[in-house]
Amino acid sequence: MSSSDASPGRGGREQAATAKPPMRDALVAAAFRLFLERGYEQTTVDDIVALAGVGRRSFFRYFPSKEDVVFPDHERCLADMTAFLSSGTDDDEPVRRVCDAARLVLRMYAENPTFSVQRYRLTRKVPGLRAYELSVVWRYERALAQYLRARFAGRPDGTLRADVVAAAVVAAHNNALRSWLRSDGQGDAGAAVDHALGHVQEAFGRPPAGPPSAPAGQWSGRDEGQDDVVVVVSRRGAPLWRVVQEIESTLGRD
Repeated sequence: MSSSDASPGRGGREQAATAKPPMRDALVAAAFRLFLERGYEQTTVDDIVALAGVGRRSFFRYFPSKEDVVFPDHERCLADMTAFLSSGTDDDEPVRRVCDAARLVLRMYAENPTFSVQRYRLTRKVPGLRAYELSVVWRYERALAQYLRARFAGRPDGTLRADVVAAAVVAAHNNALRSWLRSDGQGDAGAAVDHALGHVQEAFGRPPAGPPSAPAGQWSGRDEGQDDVVVVVSRRGAPLWRVVQEIESTLGRD
């Protein structure tokens, strides 16, 4: 390899520095510039492509509609989440796994705080975009629920538990994320999301590895060389799924 191959010359560096952004990014940048200047409803696809310097065909090659240009990164993030869940093993604690999957969404927002805050403000003003965003959130929740349904298959109320946990993960994540966006991206978004998801793991997840500690109102006795004996004390009227969860928690089982 020659020296010219190993490192670009000054002309090459200057050309790279002044190179236009990829067409997809250019369309997003042009769209948001116009949304901020004119408003979403007053901006057309023709306006966007004119500012980006491309044709309508190029726009629809990347985005099926004007709404899609507002959420250009969710398809990639959803694919990353699905791949992350699929790559797990039976040894992974299911609730922790879906919480980690939700953190991929946070990472997407945190990669570009300025853009994320602008999009948040825009969706608050445009009802159609808010409805579109809710449909995207539902797709994330469905991906989490499908993973959990497979992991909870065969358990009492496994499907119900999967759907409830998936909804709780999405609600906790979005609560912390939107608080961060309302603050204009100030503060530690990761810490806020971790704190919110911690409540989900505490309510639904498996206790940490090690000798299980009996929750309040519950006693567990275990003697070496003898069969395990578990005595559960629960309040009258407690749902069966909660009693089962306490037993499983004590035994340290998934």
